[in-house]
Amino acid sequence: MTASTPPTPPFRDPGLPFAERVDDLLSRLTPDERIGFLHQFGPAVERLGVAAFRTGQEALHGVAWMGPATVFPQAVGLGATWNEDLVRRVGEAVSREARAMRARDGRVGLNVWSPTVNLLRHPLWGRNEEGYSEDPRLTSAIATAYTRGLRGDHPVYWRTAPVLKHWLAHNNETRRDTTSSSVRPRVLHEYDLRAFRDTVEAGAVAGVMPAYNLVNGRPNHVSPYLREQLRTWTGEELLVCSDAGAPSNLVDSEHYFATHEEATAAALRAGVDSFTDHGTDSSRIVARIKGALEQGLLTEEEVDTAVRRQLSVRFRLGEFDPGRDPYAGERAFDTPEHRALAQEAAEQAVVLLKNDGRLLPLAPGSRVAVVGLLADECKLDWYSGSLIHRSTPLEGLYDRFGADRVDFAEGVDRVLLRTSAGAFLHVPPAPDAPEPARGEEGALDPALLAGRTDRPPLTATPDGTELALVDWGDGVLTLRAPDGRYLSVADDGYVRAAADQPGGWIVQETFRLEPYGDGHLLRHLGTGHPVRVTADGVRAAEGEPEVFELVVTERGEGAVARVAVAADAVVVVAGNDPHINGRETEDRTTLRLPAQQERLLRAALAANPRTVLALVSAYPYAVDPADLPAVLWTAHGGQAAGTALARVLAGDVSPAGRLPQTWYADDADLPELLDYDVIGGRQTYLYFEGAPLFPFGHGLSYSSFSYGELSAEVTDSEVQVAFSVTNTGAVTADEVAQLYGRAVDPSVPRPRRELLGHRRVTLTPGESTRLFFDLPLSAFAFWDVAVGRWRVEPGAYELLAGASGEDVRLSTTVVLEGEPGGPRPVVEHGLEAVDFDEQSGIEIVDRTKESGDAVTPLDGKDGELLYRHCDLGTGVREVSVEVSGGTGAVEVAVDGGPVLASLSLETPTAGPYAYVTLTAPVTGSPGGARDVRLWVRGALRVARMSFED
Repeated sequence: MTASTPPTPPFRDPGLPFAERVDDLLSRLTPDERIGFLHQFGPAVERLGVAAFRTGQEALHGVAWMGPATVFPQAVGLGATWNEDLVRRVGEAVSREARAMRARDGRVGLNVWSPTVNLLRHPLWGRNEEGYSEDPRLTSAIATAYTRGLRGDHPVYWRTAPVLKHWLAHNNETRRDTTSSSVRPRVLHEYDLRAFRDTVEAGAVAGVMPAYNLVNGRPNHVSPYLREQLRTWTGEELLVCSDAGAPSNLVDSEHYFATHEEATAAALRAGVDSFTDHGTDSSRIVARIKGALEQGLLTEEEVDTAVRRQLSVRFRLGEFDPGRDPYAGERAFDTPEHRALAQEAAEQAVVLLKNDGRLLPLAPGSRVAVVGLLADECKLDWYSGSLIHRSTPLEGLYDRFGADRVDFAEGVDRVLLRTSAGAFLHVPPAPDAPEPARGEEGALDPALLAGRTDRPPLTATPDGTELALVDWGDGVLTLRAPDGRYLSVADDGYVRAAADQPGGWIVQETFRLEPYGDGHLLRHLGTGHPVRVTADGVRAAEGEPEVFELVVTERGEGAVARVAVAADAVVVVAGNDPHINGRETEDRTTLRLPAQQERLLRAALAANPRTVLALVSAYPYAVDPADLPAVLWTAHGGQAAGTALARVLAGDVSPAGRLPQTWYADDADLPELLDYDVIGGRQTYLYFEGAPLFPFGHGLSYSSFSYGELSAEVTDSEVQVAFSVTNTGAVTADEVAQLYGRAVDPSVPRPRRELLGHRRVTLTPGESTRLFFDLPLSAFAFWDVAVGRWRVEPGAYELLAGASGEDVRLSTTVVLEGEPGGPRPVVEHGLEAVDFDEQSGIEIVDRTKESGDAVTPLDGKDGELLYRHCDLGTGVREVSVEVSGGTGAVEVAVDGGPVLASLSLETPTAGPYAYVTLTAPVTGSPGGARDVRLWVRGALRVARMSFED
């Protein structure tokens, strides 16, 4: 080293542990520089040679929003593969493309916000497409595989740094930033936390993102579970990134805090390390943090803790070791291997739901009619990249059977829209123009999504233009010009035939026909304005609306019937558009197939009973399969969707996908969207007692399989289970063998059956394999609210092996010693109100803004709680209840016995978090182990009860 060469700062020394290097770099940053790092777009520190850093790159099923990339099946489709090895390889491909794209575009981030591990509790959730399963174990298995692929296999450096979404109990889009999920302790630990915990403990997760909603009355962005649960699961520094705009929601929509300084400080103290708010403008977040420091709401040490977590991720990504980062040279992008993997994933995601009469696979040389609104579509969703390659079901069948053997009818209604003056809406010819480019951060240019202004607006003429009308359900329409362009509304309000597909954060391609006088208003849903005909063109704008007559020139059912009647087999492709009727910000309203698609299906079936229904959708549907010989389902399968579906239909691939969630037969089977109590509400396959349309884990094959030789051995630490699976059919095929368990005689409600393990295996005809499962005893535990921890109850447990949650082929019983339970020591320790066994009319709310839970009646009405097996000793002489809020009353009673105490609050407390203790004497109290009931009346919050003997 010469005298003029400055020494290498320790943070640049790869020989030191990351923790020391992080501390050294942190010490060199000024207070203002540290604060700047806490926004999503952290600035560069040029004097230290530290680059700018952005948290967040969407990569749910391929690199999203940054232009062309390999597009894999939607996450729910990856969940349907039940194949961790495949999903790990998909994660690897996505992370390689992220690195390759970053090499040519510095805006591409390596801190990827994926996967989504929210459980698919309710099939009407708008973001169903983003999750893997309703089961926490399957979800965590698939999520762990994907994160391992994203992370890479180097022991020190990470290819990308995955962040899990969305913490916690987030399963509704309806009022998602103001609704509170009421989650009792058993559901919290056994269901919602489990998928996150198992994935984090697997060691390939860089952090989590809190969700928009509240849990038990407290916003997720100040969740105490970040500290009390998440950060106890691993020794790694985890980076918690806020969801977009959520920090401001704490004040603006949730009104949880009075000032943004208070809210920002509370979120940072709770564990949020990176604030995603106000786009690229960091000034407001920086000002809030500085204001919180000045007001004493936050300390510099708390700021440093958050910056340290962010720097830890950046060091793991190799940012400060370009010569040692093994992934720095990644250039794999749209490779033959990635294209083949996209097709393999799409094939493995196809689920054969029904195949009576062996209609499938289609016979060689068949004449096939392919019909339906999605028959010639390759749909993308909000978190897709741009397609480099595409295949629709029609294109796939053309390639497989030959264009001369395939007939097509889309089945749209052809319509004219007549004005009150007798003219018709007309689409003027479009000028030749290049396709629009990608915009800022890779998002589609607004000209593509919101209507291109280089195309002329619609006019009204004597002849008009025939439009293709599709009703996607709930009266939501799209209208398409003869050249395939969708009618769309641009920022100037004019209606143009301008969009390739419906899309965008606010979809500008959807309309509704509303009865009005002798005709209809055509209302544009993106702006809410009716369509008007003006001298300079057709506009969606306030003012006197145009009244239209809908003139139907052709019904889609007629076109479908014409091609169906002459075919050997008909394939009806139905489903959803991922930007319409169920998506981020919008829940679905029904399980039913949209009426227009139901009519097309029935028209095809009437013309030709050899009809296959192929559902391509992000969600389950309640369809009547009774007279359908064959039904398949696949999520939107990305760039290879059509090829994959055609190969399955033709028998080139035997389907082996399995349903990752229950398909219910009717809307009446569903719980309320905001009822998060899967135990009390008997939700998901774990607790649902009705007859599902298709059960969790269901899926058929072109082969057949037998199960045998089930064995189970209990050791001190685990249960070792094994069974054999044999391909008894005539074709090589995959089978997804599933192992479930259930407590035979539990003391508390337990799942009807619960997935303990699964294997996807490929077997040739006649081939057998033996599958082994080593189940830790903790797999049989439940969260015991009486003691506030996990406990394995002693007794018999049934083990069930088979092809789905309902198709059980083998069973055996094991006996576990477990840990005996006892009555609740309520005299000694008191009773937390939230630790109930059953409830009616109660919701859980925040005990304080920082931590803890309380209970309160729904809507200020009466609520009831039951606490089983409480030890009252020889009898109690006094009952105390901690309450807050408005006036009301509490009654405590022994089940089947007398009311022990009646307590009332006659003067409201200073606020919902100002608790007072109400005490009442008890006479003639029975002793021993008793069930205790609690009635709460009025606007009270109850936190805790105490019993004095």
